[in-house]
Amino acid sequence: MPFLGQDWRSPGQSWVKTADGWTRFLDEKSGGFVGDISSFCKKDDHNKENLFNSINYDVAAKKRKKDQLNNKAKTQYFHQEKWIYVHKGSTKERHGYCTLGEAFNRLDFSSAILDSRRFNYVVRLLELIAKSQLTSLSGIAQKNYMNILEKVVQKVLEDQQNIRLIRELLQTLYTSLCTLVQRVGKSVLVGNINMWVHRMESILHWQQQLNNIQITRPAFKGTTFTDLPLCLQLNIMQRLSDGRDLVSLGQVAPDLQVLSEDRLLWKKLCQYHFTDRQIRKRLILSDKGQLDWKKMYFKLIRCYPRKEQYGDTLQLCRHCHILSWKGTDHPCTANNPETCSTSLSPQEFINLFRF
Repeated sequence: MPFLGQDWRSPGQSWVKTADGWTRFLDEKSGGFVGDISSFCKKDDHNKENLFNSINYDVAAKKRKKDQLNNKAKTQYFHQEKWIYVHKGSTKERHGYCTLGEAFNRLDFSSAILDSRRFNYVVRLLELIAKSQLTSLSGIAQKNYMNILEKVVQKVLEDQQNIRLIRELLQTLYTSLCTLVQRVGKSVLVGNINMWVHRMESILHWQQQLNNIQITRPAFKGTTFTDLPLCLQLNIMQRLSDGRDLVSLGQVAPDLQVLSEDRLLWKKLCQYHFTDRQIRKRLILSDKGQLDWKKMYFKLIRCYPRKEQYGDTLQLCRHCHILSWKGTDHPCTANNPETCSTSLSPQEFINLFRF
């Protein structure tokens, strides 16, 4: 049953009964008809530049300006703590539960992105939250999420590293928001819808900035990668854990193209990420009757998750239930605190708060 008169959820809007049913309209002072938010998420020919040209979403100028000013506030309401206690129930000393949003607010993720050992871990955690856990965060946690994401993007723009990783994160978040903003009035996102529209505009702006990055060739004229012996070049290539990096490296020079097609290189890559059983299910033979490890790799990554490896991770002490970054001291009462700590992957970190 729609609300008669002005809609309390959308200041300046009212429900009007028409021949086609109830329709939302803006007040005469504010403007005209408010279009369906689903049009905001439609892509014609995958052209993001024309996305906002087709949107029919007019809002009151004063309200829009207020939402944008509130969204631009950079105050982060979280404590930058080195460790937190993860409690799953209420006791006489503690009440309530430790939620994912609380952990995200209190742990020092803002400084963690400046550490190269923790950067990939935090980015992966942001991606998993964007896929399925964004609505479980509180309003403050959602705001902190966007602020930390902006810091991540600015870092990548400055040092020009991990560009593809952040592109994938932004695309995942944008796709999730396109689905969530269509559920206006169902309490799936905290805050005014105009604020989230503005955040989606920011995501598109960040994507455009990443696409415009021009990586300059360093002025160093000493020994380059191609000047190294072939055995060293192959040894370095074996350290790459992503097949797309091998393909990109092979596009630099003809000699590297030959090395990037080495069968042993792709075989080790498949064996690193996948089990023997998974490999046996996806066997592909080349024209010469040999196993085509390169094609098998790209087929396997579409079917199974790749192995994740991080320089530094969050860890949970099984004895005192304290969550902290690896190597951080905490007041543990166990005789051997090192044996009680377990490293958590980003997915295990999220699962920790699913009570």
